[in-house]
Amino acid sequence: MYLKSIEIQGFKSFANKLVFQFHNGITGIVGPNGSGKSNVADAVRWVLGEQRIKQLRGASMQDVIFSGTKNRRPQGLAQVTLTIDNAGRQLAVDSDEVSITRRLYRSGESEYRLNGASVRLRDIYEMLMDTGLGRDGYSIIGQGRSAEIVSARDKERREMFEEAAGISKFRYRKGEAEKRLAMAEDNLSRLTDILSELEGRVEPLRIQAEKAKTFLELSERKKGLELSIWISDLNE
Repeated sequence: MYLKSIEIQGFKSFANKLVFQFHNGITGIVGPNGSGKSNVADAVRWVLGEQRIKQLRGASMQDVIFSGTKNRRPQGLAQVTLTIDNAGRQLAVDSDEVSITRRLYRSGESEYRLNGASVRLRDIYEMLMDTGLGRDGYSIIGQGRSAEIVSARDKERREMFEEAAGISKFRYRKGEAEKRLAMAEDNLSRLTDILSELEGRVEPLRIQAEKAKTFLELSERKKGLELSIWISDLNE
């Protein structure tokens, strides 16, 4: 599994559509200061679901959309597509290639797509878990990240080791199962309360039901007697 290409359009300094092609081996992106090298790394982090704007070196999420220049109008959206080779099926997708796309519109709407199909951010997060490619994965080391790792607290450093060891997925699943179990327990408690309340209504309802049954029987007898009287009156 390796990164095959990055397609960027309207993201930060990349107004025009730009495609970076990668192959097996080492690829370097070089250029003078301010040419947009860091924006390429930001694009990768962003398309993988980064929500913390400080990690993208901005003040608001709208800052990732090309804001325009004297000669260029601002873009209406930012879009990044990441294509990953999946011939070995390391990702749980039945395809030799996996493309992840993220779009953000100036209106604030955003969408994620996996091989062209609309998905949730959670789906992408779960698919990339334990691969090192997630938004917090160890495969992306941004500016100042090395110093953060060295000075990180034990819990943060442990999370990185768990990601590399491939056990963070099971910890995540355990957490999700515990949440569902807690929700089920809450629902069970509510059902118990409702059942207790309904049990107190059973006896009054039983009495009312017997009265209604007696009423229906007497009503039928009344109709029969009235019919007999009418027939008698007609005969007379």
